[in-house]
Amino acid sequence: MSLNGTALHLATDLPPLVRRALAAARAHGFENSCRPEQGLLISALAHGAATRIGESGTGCGVGLAWLASGAGPGVRLVSVERDPARAAVAAAVFADQPQVEVVTGDWSELYRRGPFDLLVLDGGGQGKGVEPPADPVRLLTPGGTVTVDDFTPCTTWPPQHEGRPDTARLHWLEHPALRTTELRLAADLSTLVGTLRG
Repeated sequence: MSLNGTALHLATDLPPLVRRALAAARAHGFENSCRPEQGLLISALAHGAATRIGESGTGCGVGLAWLASGAGPGVRLVSVERDPARAAVAAAVFADQPQVEVVTGDWSELYRRGPFDLLVLDGGGQGKGVEPPADPVRLLTPGGTVTVDDFTPCTTWPPQHEGRPDTARLHWLEHPALRTTELRLAADLSTLVGTLRG
């Protein structure tokens, strides 16, 4: 989820499922949806998934809609949202999409539903934060991809956050099981993309 990401979707040529999820987010006053730059990236990455895509932090389903719009036939998608009201909103958005499952619960529910070809981690679930981070070795298929969103672009090395080393970013960039890079998607937004080493 990105701060004010819902309002940044201004294009009229959005995929129909993304428009539907945006309408639900707006109707329920949910402002922090996946930004369009991130949506385009994860939609493109979804094209490469062979069987299963996972996501944490569903919100009202905007990011999940980008993923579903990019996924090929037969690919299953599961997204976990800890807030029951938001999970219900998202489940309604995808009610006619049998390949999509919205689960109410903690991000760790993904361990029971993986491994994934593509895993999209929201900052709090659990790409970065106070809880132990997600284990890509357990959650990804061989060669699988993980994205961790909502970083500000790195301008120093080592990266800093609020005047201290950015341990969350360093965790993913230096993870021994991953080949990870940071992609700048906008002047104020970057995403980490890692691939599980073979």
